[in-house]
Amino acid sequence: MTRLPAAQRREQLLDTAVGLFAERGFGGATTAELAKAAGVTEPIIYRHFASKRALFIAVIDRTSDLITQTWERQLRTAKDPAQRLRRLIGANPMVSDRGRGIYRVIVQAMTEIEDPQILEAIQRHVIALHRFVSREVAHAQDEGRVSKAYSPDVTAWTLLHLGLGYGVMAPLNIPGHAQDDKGVQVREVILRLMLGEHAGAGVHNRAEHPDDD
Repeated sequence: MTRLPAAQRREQLLDTAVGLFAERGFGGATTAELAKAAGVTEPIIYRHFASKRALFIAVIDRTSDLITQTWERQLRTAKDPAQRLRRLIGANPMVSDRGRGIYRVIVQAMTEIEDPQILEAIQRHVIALHRFVSREVAHAQDEGRVSKAYSPDVTAWTLLHLGLGYGVMAPLNIPGHAQDDKGVQVREVILRLMLGEHAGAGVHNRAEHPDDD
């Protein structure tokens, strides 16, 4: 077992836990399996986390941080609020190559909400995502790119609801999912409803999403 600084070891355990919890869920994964996968002994795990629950909650909190960091990186080079929203709507962590694995932990956690501590962690996660999206919508409204018919809060909730539903259905590989026989996609409809003429052709342009590849 390689000796690592405490902060680095903690990150390694979290990295390993993401894969294990995503595959097995909170109830199915064991600290013995985690220790074996991480190449450490179980006491090392408990040196960094008080319990398996504490580790699971730390993974949820870390997932929130990773998603918002990814969004911030993708939006950094956007030219205007409309482009920022296009990128944000296209950056669903449940279906992106980078986010799919880590977000499976959140899906697994949603089956454990009878545990009040896990429920609280999920609530923190959703609130953090909503705060981020609401801020982007408010900025676009202030710049005149999005209608002010609805508040940033309710618009952000709508986008999160749509994103979650899309993320749940996409992995099912249902023929024709999220588009019609003319090839019009759900994302285009959302963008057109929100941005109107500002939606533009960027919906199909991969250059609009430089970090999606």
